[in-house]
Amino acid sequence: MAAMPQQSPPPAAAPRIAVTGSSGLIGSALTDALRADGTDVVRLVRRPPGAADERWWDPSGRRQETTAASIAGCDAVVHLAGAGVADHRWTARYKQELRDSRVLGTAAIAAAIAALPEADRPRVLVCGSAIGWYGNTGTDAVDEDAPAGTGFLADVCRDWEAAALPARDVGVRTVYARTGLVVARSGGAWGKLFPLFKAGLGGRLGDGNQFWSAISLADHIAALRFLLADEPGLSGPVNLTGPHPVTNREATRVMGEVLRRPTVFTAPAPLLRVVLGEFSDDVLGSQRVLPRRLLESGFTFRHPTVEDAVRAALDTAD
Repeated sequence: MAAMPQQSPPPAAAPRIAVTGSSGLIGSALTDALRADGTDVVRLVRRPPGAADERWWDPSGRRQETTAASIAGCDAVVHLAGAGVADHRWTARYKQELRDSRVLGTAAIAAAIAALPEADRPRVLVCGSAIGWYGNTGTDAVDEDAPAGTGFLADVCRDWEAAALPARDVGVRTVYARTGLVVARSGGAWGKLFPLFKAGLGGRLGDGNQFWSAISLADHIAALRFLLADEPGLSGPVNLTGPHPVTNREATRVMGEVLRRPTVFTAPAPLLRVVLGEFSDDVLGSQRVLPRRLLESGFTFRHPTVEDAVRAALDTAD
């Protein structure tokens, strides 16, 4: 009797990852990168879905069953939604929006994950956070072991990360991606700098001695994907910053040299306080933050210096 031909095993299903904040700078770039590798991306939106890849979620947490149904069966969730820190002047009302959009939204995602049967839960939640956790570090270099600092953003980050605990408590690997300044031409705080420097209006902020911890958009996306991977299986806080923080004075010099523009203008601290209000304390504050856990886990930066990141931004249509 002739041997029966062996059948090939069915192809493995593409991983499915849900993303909140998918229309933002980081979310849209992450979605594109995941899809380029064949990942099935579910975009969680706060309005009635208008496309086949969209699912509705409720950031208020009042419709937990809807959010849970949108997440069920996903291998991972990347939670990036939140109001922009530099989008508006910090009125009392906007500060509340900044906090609620992060804390309540994260609580809604984590509670929905915890409410799912174990078989339907994602294996990992990568939750957005920020290096605002550390407050003003001055000239001291800090890593993930440093405690929370003081100030509005530090308080928000502490509550933001705590809101994800329900997911961790049911055994879902939970990562807090503490993001620094993302160097990109469109979007984010750095995106506001490029037009000024290109027009020859760039310069240092205050005395320029405050440290900035920046990361290229490409490295940020690569780091998020590294955190999603089963190996090395990181959990807890992870700093998403480049390995070489620089002062604002040095970043100003780099921008001027790369763009070949003068950098003679200075925004004095008193003027920044008038224009930006309370947010000026964070603009003038110093954050020298190191990505220790990424480096120890074997992550390789394509753009390790600020100059590398600026040049990469100019070479990329982000």
